[in-house]
Amino acid sequence: MTTMPPKTMPSKTMIVTGASSGIGLAVAEHMLAAGWTIGLVARRADRLEALAAAHGERAIPMPLDVTDAAAVDEAFARFAEQTGRLDALFDNAGVFTPTAPLDEIAVEDWRRAVDVNLTGMFLCARAAFGLMRRQSPQGGRIILNGSISAHVPRAGAAPYTATKHAITGLTKQIALDGRPYDIAASQIDIGNADTELLRDAAKQAMDRGDPPPHVMDVADVARAVHLMADLPLSSNILFQTIMATKMPYVGRG
Repeated sequence: MTTMPPKTMPSKTMIVTGASSGIGLAVAEHMLAAGWTIGLVARRADRLEALAAAHGERAIPMPLDVTDAAAVDEAFARFAEQTGRLDALFDNAGVFTPTAPLDEIAVEDWRRAVDVNLTGMFLCARAAFGLMRRQSPQGGRIILNGSISAHVPRAGAAPYTATKHAITGLTKQIALDGRPYDIAASQIDIGNADTELLRDAAKQAMDRGDPPPHVMDVADVARAVHLMADLPLSSNILFQTIMATKMPYVGRG
């Protein structure tokens, strides 16, 4: 009797936004190393192409602006057509605008933060939700980057803080609306991963006389996202906080 070789399981698929740097880059590289097929979303096409060249055909560059609804829908649909399905989205792209007292915050900075951190994340979640709802088998997982700022603010950071608080509401709504379709929604709140974005925010804080922040390796965040993404759809980590141990988040004066 001839024994048939086991079938090779297809690679799981994920789209990562903000994949050209920082947390998004770390997550994309980690998930690629874990055998996933990753759609790489960011505006900087050259960085995405370089990342794809280093990882082969399982890394798919998707250069676009997450605030462009038509571009998001088109790219997500093309990714699902190419790979067969979308298992997960790491909805991560964001900006940190200059800090200032509330009355000195430029309206343009407020609108930019809302456009990218809230509307952009909504548009990507919306596109992923539509694919997951209609694919067979139905379902998938949407992981949103909330940040510690979804709970407590940094001084002078009203646009960032407001948009990250809004992400908590968006996460809960997706989790509720996704139930009939086996779509799980999660939020990861990250405190002081050592990235370019944090270093820019820290410089602004230290310019005001604040002490330098305690930081953690961004690779630890990537491992946490992988844990969330790898769960069966019957289980969900609704909220996860990962932070530098000595970060002054817990406590009171």
